[in-house]
Amino acid sequence: MSLVRRLYATVMSMLPELGKFGVVGLVGLLVDVGGFNLLRFAGGEGPLHDYPLTAKIVSSAVATIVSWLGHRYWTFEHGRRDAVHHEFLLFLVMCTIGTGIAVGCLAVSHYVLGFESAVADNIAANVIGLGLGTAFRFWAYRTVVFSHTGDGDGASGDSGSSEGSVSARA
Repeated sequence: MSLVRRLYATVMSMLPELGKFGVVGLVGLLVDVGGFNLLRFAGGEGPLHDYPLTAKIVSSAVATIVSWLGHRYWTFEHGRRDAVHHEFLLFLVMCTIGTGIAVGCLAVSHYVLGFESAVADNIAANVIGLGLGTAFRFWAYRTVVFSHTGDGDGASGDSGSSEGSVSARA
């Protein structure tokens, strides 16, 4: 029973961090989707109306920066690194891997398993893939990107504060 209690306590202590993670993710999604649509369709034909791929790249880049800032200064504020460029590069790598997980799920479903309908593609990419990718990102941001390392590249600010999070990072 002690294992169940420890697991329950761990999950409960992570709830505030999970909530912040979700809010930042939602804001990033709104920036991405909203930015894309503004660039393509603002006023009927937006500034990048004829360039949908460029619009998506721009909106995704802005959303990635917004998400990094939200996670750095709010979700995982206790684990910021002093080397901002190193932290941002790690964030980009983990974000890319998370996206690769969603794309991989879609590829397996569509090309390997032969599920080619719009519903199947959306379930594979935006339910299973996005779910697995989001779980990976939470783990990676928490343990790799925004982690106390104690090697001089660790957290800045109040490194003793781990309020709302699990103090032992596995």
